Amino acid sequence: MILTTTFSSGGLAGMLIGVILGAIILGAIIGFFITRAMVKKQLKDNPPVTEKQIRAMYMSMGRKPSESDIKKTMRAMQQAKK
Repeated sequence: MILTTTFSSGGLAGMLIGVILGAIILGAIIGFFITRAMVKKQLKDNPPVTEKQIRAMYMSMGRKPSESDIKKTMRAMQQAKK
């Protein structure tokens, strides 16, 4: 009852909308930075495999890979992630 005596109904509604919008904006900003930090950590812990790395893997096994071997391995890894 104190709020209704010190604020008009329009002022109270405006203040409530302002607080809600402020909380949404603040939550979006905090969520963005938390998500960005999590993605960076995931990429650091589990870097994506490149064609150059696959080439090096084949070379270490003692064979020269053809381009089709590399593409086939890349496709297999992409499907394994799903």
